Amino acid sequence: MPRLSAILAAATLGLAAATFAPAAYADDHAMMMEGGSATIGDLQLTGAWTRATPPAARAGGGYLKITNNGSKTDYLVSGSVDFAERVEIHEMSVINDVMKMRHLEDGLPVPPGETVALEPGSYHVMFMGMTEPLTEGKAVDVTLTFKNAGDVTIKMPVAKVGARSLAGDGGGMMHDHGNMDMQKSE
Repeated sequence: MPRLSAILAAATLGLAAATFAPAAYADDHAMMMEGGSATIGDLQLTGAWTRATPPAARAGGGYLKITNNGSKTDYLVSGSVDFAERVEIHEMSVINDVMKMRHLEDGLPVPPGETVALEPGSYHVMFMGMTEPLTEGKAVDVTLTFKNAGDVTIKMPVAKVGARSLAGDGGGMMHDHGNMDMQKSE
């Protein structure tokens, strides 16, 4: 019977511990389902996410929406992470059936009263010179730098490799920067 008592005591402690963490669990679960969010000054960042990368990947992408509730244009100019050498802001487009990507050296404008979407196949945050892979089901901290508002850190949950959204709906398009024509902004 001492063994049964120990099992019941452990189970009771486990249940008691679980009752103290539901808010934290709910917050983490919501972030993993809806993406990270943050506010800095007049800027509201929502739906932040990234996707898993293969072990040898040297680049990855991050996505989110930025709403400017202020009266002046701000610019997303760069960022930093602990898993890559640098963070750049890029634009991807298809010109004459060729996918082209370029670094926005002056940053991405976020006009007042507007929402700018960073998403696969369009504007995005680039993690360059990655030192470790991004793992599905985890979340990473990304510090984004705005010209006027300054720095803000946001959590980006990691979806599956090749996902086109945080929900993980894959498409044929993976973010394979090794085969793209990288161009500098003009």
